[in-house]
Amino acid sequence: MARFHGPRGKVCRRLDYPCFESPKFSRMKKNYPPGEHGPASHRRLSDYGIQMREKQRIKQTYGILEKQFRNYFKKADTKEGITGYVLIQMLESRLDNVVYRMGFAPTRRAARQLVTHGHFLVNNHKVTIPSFMVKPNSEIRVREKSKRIDLILDSVKRIKGDHTLPWLSIDKAKLVGEFLKVPERSEIPETFNEQLVVELYSK
Repeated sequence: MARFHGPRGKVCRRLDYPCFESPKFSRMKKNYPPGEHGPASHRRLSDYGIQMREKQRIKQTYGILEKQFRNYFKKADTKEGITGYVLIQMLESRLDNVVYRMGFAPTRRAARQLVTHGHFLVNNHKVTIPSFMVKPNSEIRVREKSKRIDLILDSVKRIKGDHTLPWLSIDKAKLVGEFLKVPERSEIPETFNEQLVVELYSK
């Protein structure tokens, strides 16, 4: 599986968006795009540039490649509902994202690795595909042999009180959660303007 191994801080600066979950990327010291000319190299984006930037923000946040993203868009475009909303709902339904949202991993990158290594069961079946689409009322649990992994335990400890996302339920003691339903767009905390992506692909 292809991954981005470059400097993530520069990605966040170029896209002017904290695409990665680590707190250090939400408080960048330099508030201008990377480049040898510093702040002077910043130029006003065209409408096309703004649309491309929004697409890159979504791709980097969910950790998917261009071909994958285009396939998601094509599928979203054939479904009922607002295409942009459906696109985000599909990305939120990926297993790696659900594992991250449930708090079993500190970041989506970590969740993707844990899924690939077979640490989770979906409805009591081991799934090692991060892009696996989780269906409503599916149970996601940590495998018995994986319940002592420090990364998972430390991540769960960071969950304070009840889980705030209404489309998920979690039992922290048993390390099991349930994907109750496909979330409404208003229930997804990401602040993307996915309509810009729709406009980009509609040209």
